[in-house]
Formats: sequence, structure tokens, C-alpha cells
Amino acid sequence: MLSLSNVSKAFGGRTLYEDVSLQINYGDRVAIVGSNGAGKSTLFSIILRENDPDAGTVSMDRNTTLGFLPQETAATGDETVLELATAITPEHARWRRILTQAEAEGDTESEAYHEAQSHYAELGGFQLDPKAKRILSGLAFRETDFNRMARTMSGGWIMRAHLARLLVMEPDLLMLDEPTNHLDLESLGWFQTYLQSYPGAILMISHDRAFLNALIDTILEIRNKKVHRYRGNYDDFVEQRAAREAQHLAAYKNQQKEIEDLQRFADRFRAKASKAAQAQSKLKQIDRMEKIEAPEGSEKRISINFPQPTRSGQRVVTLEKIHFAYAEQKIYQGIDFEAEREERIVLVGPNGAGKSTLLKILGAVVTPQEGVRNLGHNVQAGYYSQNRVEMLNPNRTVLQEALSIQKQVPEQLARTVLGSFLFQGDDVFKKTSVLSGGEKSRLALVKLLLDPPNLLLMDEPTTHLDMASIDALIDALQQYQGTVIFISHDVYFIRSLAKKVLHISAGQLTPYAGDYDYYLLKSKATSERGGLVAGEKLSNHRPEEELAEEVKPKVSVFKTKEQKRKEAEERQARSAAKKLAQGEAELLEKDIARMEARKKELVSALEDPENHGQGSRVVELNRELAALTEKLESANQRWLEKLELLEVSSF
Repeated sequence: MLSLSNVSKAFGGRTLYEDVSLQINYGDRVAIVGSNGAGKSTLFSIILRENDPDAGTVSMDRNTTLGFLPQETAATGDETVLELATAITPEHARWRRILTQAEAEGDTESEAYHEAQSHYAELGGFQLDPKAKRILSGLAFRETDFNRMARTMSGGWIMRAHLARLLVMEPDLLMLDEPTNHLDLESLGWFQTYLQSYPGAILMISHDRAFLNALIDTILEIRNKKVHRYRGNYDDFVEQRAAREAQHLAAYKNQQKEIEDLQRFADRFRAKASKAAQAQSKLKQIDRMEKIEAPEGSEKRISINFPQPTRSGQRVVTLEKIHFAYAEQKIYQGIDFEAEREERIVLVGPNGAGKSTLLKILGAVVTPQEGVRNLGHNVQAGYYSQNRVEMLNPNRTVLQEALSIQKQVPEQLARTVLGSFLFQGDDVFKKTSVLSGGEKSRLALVKLLLDPPNLLLMDEPTTHLDMASIDALIDALQQYQGTVIFISHDVYFIRSLAKKVLHISAGQLTPYAGDYDYYLLKSKATSERGGLVAGEKLSNHRPEEELAEEVKPKVSVFKTKEQKRKEAEERQARSAAKKLAQGEAELLEKDIARMEARKKELVSALEDPENHGQGSRVVELNRELAALTEKLESANQRWLEKLELLEVSSF
């Protein structure tokens, strides 16, 4: 389908790659990975014929169709969302526009209208609408959005409409540059499932590891001016690359030792007449060797001790009877919420459910019409969203902006943290006005992590970050000693951080006292649209063989006495186990209630101003609270296990 032969490319005086040859076949699932600036997007532009290689050739099979979704922006004109989604060729767009305009003007009897109908039908245009509507719905557009002018929507929604157009088009080669940036978790789940059965080849750039693991069978890594091919998904690539690097290092060391031995012999004996010929032979042997290049630089994560926030009270933030609406659109009616110190909570749920709104209420970015938001003792809230980048001073350098925080930090620490977020060398002296959107996002995160609040509220923090920056952010947040409440569509990021899940749907909050996998297990991973939650392979659809097995007529047989006796013993054993589990569950419920009551007493005592001056008393209360919290978590886990046992024994 697509072939690159001996392609080389330099950009800005720096060589990106040399002598690259690769092939992509029909049905392949390929991802391009590499460090920031390695040339991933440049390689895309060469394939798209937007950029010429310095050497080599690019060829594609005749009649192969190609569709491309850029990372940032895509053009839109005066079309509706549905018109944009069905504009798979200029001809489709032209004839549909004529039809739409004529229908709007009531001119459906004219010759021009009938001609447009004929041409649009020949192109198969009338079959596109149902498909486009299904895809738009999967990407979280409402039916009322279909006839909205696309240009009136936000950039993220315009990108979703363009993505829908590509899926309606179904090109032979679908090229996607960071396609998950503009999707929420629910839409991402639908999109991932759709691509798993996509009929064409897929070539993508993505920082979402769970997404790559679910879809990709080949990784192309741009590294050290070469493109290396690996079979398998992203996890396979990491494992294979480590093995390859170990083999390369061993081969390099062995060859260097051999060269050293040959050179030593030549240096020792070249002056002796009897050995001169042998010495010269050794030097020629070195010259004839095909030299193994020195191993490429390691990409190990930098270990940084990030600054920590001041310690808050145990109860960090509470919401009581919150009512919130945008004009006539009611989002919440009387909800309650509470978060405690050092919790890691991820908000999940369908698009438009109110996740970002809840985060804004918690951060006092918006004010509810009714209800109370209370911060706990010594709590400082910090809200991170993508529009935070607009607060950067365009006249400062990257380093000056990083040091402009209220807290004084050593310049060396600031430069180290900047380096972990890929601002290295002279990059720290760039003006913020020339930074890309991704670079501004990274700089805003650096400022937040250099002077962190003890309640961190983050809305899609990994958008525009590459894998190295996501690793740095995860490292920082794993060290962080405050409370984190966040929204993300990156399953790898969620799994690395979340200890609790709050599902939001139709204005209702459903907490899950466990990590993301626990939530998936308990919720069966289904969304309101019947799709999948991102990163999972659970399905609502059961195999036809399984359904056929269920509808087979049941054959009645007479049971022997031995069979009846065994069945009776099994029933008695199940009954005994159920009674035991029920009794243990009841005892645990009483213990949990007692411990929760004591926990509230301890929290109240710690928050009582009269105890703040009594150091030994506070230490004693904290020690008891920590031990009690651990016991409570253990008791809750055992109680859940007993409930699961009771559920199983009920069938």
C-alpha cells in the first residue's frame, strides 16, 4: 500500500532520519513513537506529500484512498456538523450543499434540484446520513447538534466532526495525529471499539499507551536518526526494545574489547621487524571490521524530589446540597460530596454529565445557585485546566516564568523540573510567546508542581503531553502529599494514580471505593450508550454460539439416588457457607459503623482549634487516626468480599 525507500530528512540544520525504508500493508495497525522533536509529524507530512524528503522516495498503490486527522486544528466553513461529517469528497460536499440550499428555499421542483439529487445518489450520498449520525452519536454529539453550524462549536468538537468525516469516508489508510486529545473517556471507549473492526490500515501518532495496546500490532520508533520496527503493541515494544538495547550493548562492548586487544598488539610489536607484518595485519583487521555504533543515550526517567504542599486537615473539601444549572439546563440538584487528605479520585462518566462542572465547583471557579462548599483546615485549592496557559506572561522566558511563582525555589530545581518536562538546554531561554500549545501546557504544569496547593483539581492534564512528560507528571503526583481530584481520558494515567472512582451520570454521583480496575469490575465497564469504557475489551454482545446454546431445548433426565444425594450435600454446604458469610458480614458492619463513628470523633478533635497548641495531643490523635483508617480499609475490603460471596451463593 505505502512504501518509503531510503528516505532522509533534515530540519533546521538537524538530521531527523537517514536512509529510512519501511512498508505499510493493507490492514496494518501501526503507531509511530519517539521523543519530542524526533520527527513524527514530519514523517506524516512526507507521506502526505506536504513535505519533500531530502533523499529517497515515497510511493503509494494507485487508487489508494488516504484520510488524515491533524493534531490541532482542521478547517471548517459554513456547513452543519452533519454536512461536515458527510463531506467525504468535494463532490459529495458540493451536491449536498445544493440540495440543502434548495430545500431551505422550498425549491425542490427545479431541474437543478433534480440534477443534484441524481448526482448525489450516484455517489451513494443518501446512504451516508445514517452512518454519519451513528458515528457522530458515538463521538458524543447529540441529535440536536447535527444541524448546528460546525464553526459555532469549540475547537475540540470541530475536531470530533472531522474525525467522524474520516470514519464515514473509511479511507484505505487512516492517518491520525494524537486522535484522543479531544475525546473524553466515554467517547474514547466507543472510538477504540470502532477502530478494532476498522476495515482499512491505520497509521497513528499517540501518547495514550492503553489506546496503543488495544489497537496496534506494529511500532515504528524514531530514534538516533533511524526508524526501528517492532512487532506487537506498546508494552511488547518496551520489552523488545530493552532486550535489543541489552544485546546491542553486549555486542558493542565485545567489539570494543576485540579492537582494544588488536590495537594493543599492533602498538607493542609494530616497531619490531619480526612482528611488524603481524602488527600491520592486526591494524587492517580493525579497518575491515563493520563497526557497531555506540549505544544510544538512555531515556531513563529523571528522579526529582518535587516540592510538597503544606499539610491540610483530614477533611479537605465538602459539598452539601449543591444545586447548579447553566441557564435552564440543570446539572446538579442537591448533591453531596466529601474528599479527605491524600485521596486520589478520578471523575468518570459520559460527555456532558457534569464532570468538569463538579471540578469547577470544587475549585470555586463557578458558584452554585444553592448549597455550600466548605474547605477543611489549612486547605489551599488549585485548579488546572487547559486555559491556564493563557495566564503565562509572553514577555518572560521559560525559566523566568517558572520562577515567577510566589514560593521561592532554587533555580537548579526549576531547571531540573523543566528538563523533566522536555525544556532542556537553551529551551529555557525561549520566550513563552513562541511556545506551542503543548509547550505552554507543560510550562503551566511545571509552575503548578513547583508551588503545589494541597488540593489539586486537574481537568485533562495529559492533553498535549508526550509520553516522557506524562511519566514526569505521574512521578510528581505519586510523590505528592496532597489531595488530587482529576478528570482524564488517558487510561494509563488513571491506572497509575486513581485510588477511588466517582462515576457521574444524569446529575448523580456514584462512588467506587477502589481503583479504576475495581470500578470496571463493578460497573461491568458499560457506558450509557452501550459502548465500552476505554482500555477494556468487555462486550455487551454475546457470541451467537452462546445464544444458540441457551435456546436449545432442555432435555429432561431422571436423576439417580447418588446424584440426588450429592446435590443435597452441595446445597447444605452452600447454605452453611452463606450463613457463615452472612454472620461475618453483620459483625463487620457493626465494627465498621463503630470505627467510622470514632474516625469522625478524631477528625473533629484534630480540627478543634483548642487542640492546635497541644503538640503531643495532636500527634497522639494523628497516630490513632492513621491506625484506625488502615483498620477501616481492611474491614471494608473484607466486608465487600463477604457480600460478593453472598451474591454468588444466591444463584
